[in-house]
Amino acid sequence: MTIEVFAELACPFTHLGLRRIVERRTAQGRTRPRLRVRPWPLELVNGQPLDPPHVAAEVRAMRTQVAPDLFVGFDETAFPSSSMGGFRLVEAAYALDLDLGERVGLALRDALFEEGRDIGDPAVLAGVGAAHGVEVPGRELDDEVRAAYEEGQRRGVQGSPHFFVADTSAFCPLLDIRRDDAGDFHLRLDEDAAGVLLDGWFAMDDTVG
Repeated sequence: MTIEVFAELACPFTHLGLRRIVERRTAQGRTRPRLRVRPWPLELVNGQPLDPPHVAAEVRAMRTQVAPDLFVGFDETAFPSSSMGGFRLVEAAYALDLDLGERVGLALRDALFEEGRDIGDPAVLAGVGAAHGVEVPGRELDDEVRAAYEEGQRRGVQGSPHFFVADTSAFCPLLDIRRDDAGDFHLRLDEDAAGVLLDGWFAMDDTVG
């Protein structure tokens, strides 16, 4: 069994969710279920690139309210103008191996949110690809990225991240996200409830295995 996720590469909520899944999986001595993270390009959803100040505000709220251990190197000035190159690289990695695709996707998110690197920069993409033995593809994979986006639309994806596990699905289930009239973010992560949810997903994998 895999945990399937439709998500934007440059979404801080996704970064938190994936990291918490991997941390809990590792802490339990597991190597599965693996993550199959599908493209959900918000630049296509919204018809325009993500706004760096908006994402920076989300990151600040994440750090101060729910995840002080993450986003330590985030640099708003290095925010990518597009995620398409990163999506292509991740899809190329998944085409080779499920585990490799997971690792490349996590590495790109770490590069952006923990190391302050522009994952839209071809040199950064080439470095991540080389570190994992994956050649950076050209635009020939754009059709696959768009096909995943269209599939997400058909399956009712509500936003980034949207999880599909066995016959269940949930939009951003680890976080309660609210925004007040002033535009400020108010976030809540119930660690106990998140743990119960993730353990339930892991148990589904045990049943399948």
